Amino acid sequence: MIFPTTQPESPDNKWRRQLEKFVKENQQELAALSWALWLENGDGKGTIGIDLQPTPHFVYCPKEAIEELNSRADNRLQELLGIVEHFQPEVEVLMIGIAKDQIKLIYFEPEPAPPSCYERVGKDVDTLLEHLEQLLSEQLRG
Repeated sequence: MIFPTTQPESPDNKWRRQLEKFVKENQQELAALSWALWLENGDGKGTIGIDLQPTPHFVYCPKEAIEELNSRADNRLQELLGIVEHFQPEVEVLMIGIAKDQIKLIYFEPEPAPPSCYERVGKDVDTLLEHLEQLLSEQLRG
């Protein structure tokens, strides 16, 4: 009988797992941030991104950049483009995690909805950005 060997987790998978954990633990604040940024900018700047390099920070991913990436990836990101196109900010949170020339879709429907999360959290956009970037930095160090 052959048993599979346990190999150390690759860095590519580690950042994804850490980001998933961060999102799960901070859904309400991420939903509040998503709604606050939507109120400020609509979809005029693109989809919210979390760039992990060199330190975690929030960015915007313009639709044109996602379309170009899809083209360079032989149209393997068509589903992502569909999700971006049909995004409903009043009920969903959509962000793109970016690290090491890779992306990860962050998509969930929080309970309560993003507008209610924003009211409950009670922080302005800058405070939310700073707080979430700090938490994510700590998560990635750990």
